[in-house]
Amino acid sequence: MSKKETLGPLSSFEGFAPGMDASAQGPSLWVVCQGSSLLVAEEDGALSVPLVEDLESIGLSPDCSHVLGTAGPSVCRAASVRSGVPAPDGFGFHPLRSLFDGISYAFFAVAARALEVVEWDGSHRYCGRCGAATTFKQGERARECPACGSLSYPRISPAVIVAVVRDGRILLARAARFPPGLRSVLAGYVEPGETLEECVHREVREETGIEVTNLRYFASQPWPFPHSLMIAFTAEHERGEISVDGAEIKEADWYGPEQLPAQIPVPMTVARHLIDWFCKTARAGKGDGDSV
Repeated sequence: MSKKETLGPLSSFEGFAPGMDASAQGPSLWVVCQGSSLLVAEEDGALSVPLVEDLESIGLSPDCSHVLGTAGPSVCRAASVRSGVPAPDGFGFHPLRSLFDGISYAFFAVAARALEVVEWDGSHRYCGRCGAATTFKQGERARECPACGSLSYPRISPAVIVAVVRDGRILLARAARFPPGLRSVLAGYVEPGETLEECVHREVREETGIEVTNLRYFASQPWPFPHSLMIAFTAEHERGEISVDGAEIKEADWYGPEQLPAQIPVPMTVARHLIDWFCKTARAGKGDGDSV
């Protein structure tokens, strides 16, 4: 592997423009997925991804490939390879979560797009309505059933995530799925027929038994595990005391900015952005629920 065959460092990656035009000439930037892992090279602590005409040139035969857009002068493409396929010399497959410290947020967004697109492609090869094999619809990112006409677009599953504040403290909880010691803000998937605001109220009530008020939109973030969109809010405690079920949520408590748990979400996540917002506003004495 030569430096000409890779693009990096991914910690400073920027300049991506989404699209489906594959007309640009020269090597393509490849985001190669194996499950939720990406193919990267590491040299002197810097991460990079393949920059080659085609993946066959580095010994890979992808199951699918898709144009994601452009990154500078290069077409940016997503591809997937099956579980167990070995990485080419000089590369390795690494879970996206394990790469957070070595990539920019701009590259995380590209990786999220790649993972979600190849996941959609692999799970919609056959029509969910009639069972016929699907084909790609010209000019759209969609798979079309030639038998019944059903269209399948990449799936996005919305989820809310919320920082609840009370008297200069933030509500953090340990979910059953978390690694030992990790605490984070509350989150949950939106149910059919439910607004985002209704979801915030329901999730906080179900997970901790409290009611909230003064919801404010904060930010959003793609979360490709496997195809979520996190929509973040801030809120204030209205009434009630913490009561957890011990199943989905193991424990929860209120924390001041100087007494945060030892383990909180990493800076790449919108959960961490919410916690950082809380610390900044609490230390500045702006009070509960002030916007960022």
